[in-house]
Amino acid sequence: MMIIRTTPAYKYECEKLCRVFFPTEKFDVCEKADPDGEAVFADATEENGRLFTVCRVRLGEKHAEKTETLSLSDLRVSREMALARVIYAALKDVTGLTPPWGVLTGVRPSKLMRKLISERGDDEAQEIFTKDLLVRADKADLALSVAKAEDAGILLSGKRDFSLYVSIPFCPTRCSYCSFVSHSIAAAKKLIPAYVSRLCDEIRETGKLALDLGLRLRTVYFGGGTPTSLSADDLTAITAAIKNAFDLSSVLEYTVEAGRPDTVDEEKLLALKAAGVTRISINPQTFENSVLEAVGRRHTAEETVEKFRLARRLGFDNINMDFIAGLPTDTAAGFCRSMETAVALSPENVTVHTLALKTAARLVTDNESTENGGVTAEMVETANRLLTDAGYRPYYMYRQSKSLENLENVGWAKPGRDCLYNIYMMEEIHTVLAVGAGAVTKLRDPDSDLLQRVYNFKYPYEYLSRFDEMLARKDEVRSFYKNLLR
Repeated sequence: MMIIRTTPAYKYECEKLCRVFFPTEKFDVCEKADPDGEAVFADATEENGRLFTVCRVRLGEKHAEKTETLSLSDLRVSREMALARVIYAALKDVTGLTPPWGVLTGVRPSKLMRKLISERGDDEAQEIFTKDLLVRADKADLALSVAKAEDAGILLSGKRDFSLYVSIPFCPTRCSYCSFVSHSIAAAKKLIPAYVSRLCDEIRETGKLALDLGLRLRTVYFGGGTPTSLSADDLTAITAAIKNAFDLSSVLEYTVEAGRPDTVDEEKLLALKAAGVTRISINPQTFENSVLEAVGRRHTAEETVEKFRLARRLGFDNINMDFIAGLPTDTAAGFCRSMETAVALSPENVTVHTLALKTAARLVTDNESTENGGVTAEMVETANRLLTDAGYRPYYMYRQSKSLENLENVGWAKPGRDCLYNIYMMEEIHTVLAVGAGAVTKLRDPDSDLLQRVYNFKYPYEYLSRFDEMLARKDEVRSFYKNLLR
């Protein structure tokens, strides 16, 4: 597939939208005239207060051409989004596909919905989603529901507030669908003592920085990888470093992902409880043992239930469970059974992801079959129905490129049990100071849309060997806040 454009400003969105229809294709983007062969030609021109958009698509024997003329004075979306409308219509004709999120290709549809609500009100915001951006009505309703649910958590965040993210890039094994930078415990065992030591050093320096800048810590989140791949002693060392470096009296929520049930035991859970952790994740992904085996998870469904009940006995009253719709070998009936089991266990949060075909994931590099003829959408709809009927509501969401059927990831919560970190991070509400290999600090100006990122080194060995260089980057945090106070 070749994408052809005549205006460089439209290149990015044109390519992103084509990837919605052809998630595994490689694209060649250029500025030639309308060519021969398989191609998408898209252009937008302005004349006399009107915007003229055109898209021509050739795909094998299939051809489509769409045009639209819009008044610039009536335009409620960007010119780029207006051009995307005719691209969408042409691609829909030649493929027979109708992606449910219309021309939206961004990660954060609920953030866009919140912005439109603040500018135009609920009704017009929803109308822009469905009429101007071609989002399916039920997805627009979902974005509106999430945007409304986020309000309570957002109100708890002040101008000098921040969250702390702690990266633990180790896992027992690598799942076939995973593209994160994580290393198996067996392969990385020799690195772990040094990694934990340096991580504690970075935590201490970050705590000093936050204190100097007068920032208030609101949420803590351990992610990865699988944080509970580490030993109880290592977890205790890291949580002790956090306690010593930060004022935890203002913390509203303290989460540790105990994502792989085969890494969870009583000693680790007690260590987390003693450290003041208030929320954990125990992630089945599925309760179908054959599917777990197919994707490389070493635990069983029965072990997940056992570890969940252990956490309950030890006093954890805020637990999340993750599931993935569209996993290889899963079926609509199997996914329904998984969700019914989750509802019966009654965790406070349930997060339903859609499988994303990430380039570095083994199921993509090994060309494993992920075609399921619309079953993933059926799975997501089943989850929505069962969770709604059980009293959960959607409270945060995001989208990933190359997701099956262009579907979304949604966090569901019982009333009053929303994960605040998820809201703050996904909606980019306040600064997130991040520590550990692969972590990305996101600095947020509370009075504007200004965001600045500070990157840690990606791999643990690089994090260790270039630690002083990485630590020097923390000066960017100080400079960012000093500039805000001018």
